[in-house]
Amino acid sequence: MLKISFVGAGSVRYTIKLVGDLAKTKELSGSLVTFMDIDEKRLEAVYELAKRYTKELGANLSFEKTTDLKKAADGADFIINTALARAKGHEDGYVQYEIIREVGEKHGYYRGIDSQEFNMVSDYYTLTNHNHLRMSLNIAKTIEKYSPDAWLLQTANPVFEITQLVRRFTDVKIVGFCHGFSGAFKVFKTLGLNPEEVNWQVAGVNHGIWLNRFKYKGKNAYPILDGWIGKKSSMWEPKDPWDVDLSPAAIDMYRFYGMLPIGDTVRNGSWKYHYNLETKKKWYGKFGGIDNEVERPKFYEELRRTRRKLMEIAKDPNIKLTETWPEIFTTDGMSGEQHIPFINALMNGKKTRLVLNVPNEGIIEDIPDDVIVEVPVVVDEKGLHPEKIEPDLTERIKKMFLMPRILRMEWALEFFITGDIKVLEEILIRDPRTRSYEQVQGVIKDLMKLPFVSFSR
Repeated sequence: MLKISFVGAGSVRYTIKLVGDLAKTKELSGSLVTFMDIDEKRLEAVYELAKRYTKELGANLSFEKTTDLKKAADGADFIINTALARAKGHEDGYVQYEIIREVGEKHGYYRGIDSQEFNMVSDYYTLTNHNHLRMSLNIAKTIEKYSPDAWLLQTANPVFEITQLVRRFTDVKIVGFCHGFSGAFKVFKTLGLNPEEVNWQVAGVNHGIWLNRFKYKGKNAYPILDGWIGKKSSMWEPKDPWDVDLSPAAIDMYRFYGMLPIGDTVRNGSWKYHYNLETKKKWYGKFGGIDNEVERPKFYEELRRTRRKLMEIAKDPNIKLTETWPEIFTTDGMSGEQHIPFINALMNGKKTRLVLNVPNEGIIEDIPDDVIVEVPVVVDEKGLHPEKIEPDLTERIKKMFLMPRILRMEWALEFFITGDIKVLEEILIRDPRTRSYEQVQGVIKDLMKLPFVSFSR
């Protein structure tokens, strides 16, 4: 019996999405699914919902639940890690990130999002969230001990830093997963291109990937994009805060770097796009993107409302899930997430092309071999086969986007590994928001007062 474990299964909606994919994959029928979470209420909810959802789909899966990571890891073939560390007393991990952003902004560090420059205080999960990196590494070490042959499918952010960290300090077979590459298909749709006739490839690092190959019906398709920019880009309006794929920021980055940024990469451009909310609205449209003091809290609250509703539904066995909430409990089609196709390809030879985070090992020229890169990978019963990147990324992408982002990853891991506050100080001195050494000392002092911030491994 194949055992697939979910660590952090209490992220109910996301877990249910993958359970649906699993239930719809006939080759994986009969699998044992283990849900693990430290939150017993969420754990019970996802357990009940998964059983009922699978029954409604007519699928054959077995389920078990546990709060014990060792039990979830023991004997597992695949472990999907969606766990997000959270501060004691808070209902989810997102709360602590908002608190960190507030502390950062108090000291003049306005939130950005993973800008490839030195964005270290008021956003993302690298320096101020050692509890998250520490938890992720501990999960990997537990897997290494109790299921050394298992695949770890790293899903919780920061995928780049965590996958890199685990690769360097364990022998676990870890692969990073992200759905940001799907932004390419939004671009194809906007340009009126049949995706089946597009020959495409993306390459870079997680949240920093670029459309290096773009052909339509055998011909270079970038002139089609240029035509859209010339005729229609001025009429562009975002449909929602996440809709930034062809925003002014995306076009500006394309013009500078020579290739189109894809998915989350658009949000991760330089501070040129992020100085304040007004600046964000200029480059990302009327919402200012998702990464600001207005839209991000709204998004978190929507996630909480959805989770609460799902937990309430879980208590009533008379509710038919696929009729009550078909947007979540879908009856046909896959979610677009890559986890289950990955498992099916390895176990049953259902060959598939995915975009995964794997060691570079010569895939992208001029990038160190041990750095985790995000590239197209063909997966089959023989393993993972990264594609050759053709054409190569531009020199500007490598030297002015990827290398600074890779350095930031290395600095974050150096600080995590050593716990040396001087490392953090030196990083913050290089932050474009820093105006004085006293500002650096002040924000670090206030961050260290937070009960969930511990700068030690």
